Amino acid sequence: MIMKKVYSLILLFLSLTTMSMAQQNDSLPNAATIQGLKMAFITRQIGLTTDESQKFWPVYFNYMGDLRKARQDNKNDILGMEEDVLVVRKKYKTEFKKVLVADDRVNKVLTVDRDFNEVLRKELKQRIEQHKKRKFEKQ
Repeated sequence: MIMKKVYSLILLFLSLTTMSMAQQNDSLPNAATIQGLKMAFITRQIGLTTDESQKFWPVYFNYMGDLRKARQDNKNDILGMEEDVLVVRKKYKTEFKKVLVADDRVNKVLTVDRDFNEVLRKELKQRIEQHKKRKFEKQ
C-alpha cells in the first residue's frame, strides 16, 4: 500500500514537472513529454500498482505498435483498417486481462487512449489560443 502511494506521488511529481517545464518553454510539448504525460494519465486512470506497471507497459507498447501497423497497412481501406484494428484489440484484451485481471480495468485500457487524446487536444488548443493572444498583444 505504501509503495503504491509512493509510486503515485512519483508519477504525479514527474507529470507536474514535465508540465511546468513545457509551460516555461512556452512551446508545444514534444513527443517525449506527451509520452510521459500519457503514461502518468493511464497509470492514474487504471490504478496500476508497481508490479502491474512492470508487466503492463511492455504489453501496452506492443499493442500500440500493432494498432499503428494495422492503421498504416490499411490507409486506403477504411473497412479493412477497422477490421484489422478490431483483431488487434481482441488479441490484446486477452493479454491485458492476464495483467489487470478485472474486466472493467481491461475495458478502460481500450478506451483510455481516446480519453487522453481528448485531454491533450483541449490542452493544445488552449496553449495555441494563449500563444496567439500573446502574439497579438505584442503587435
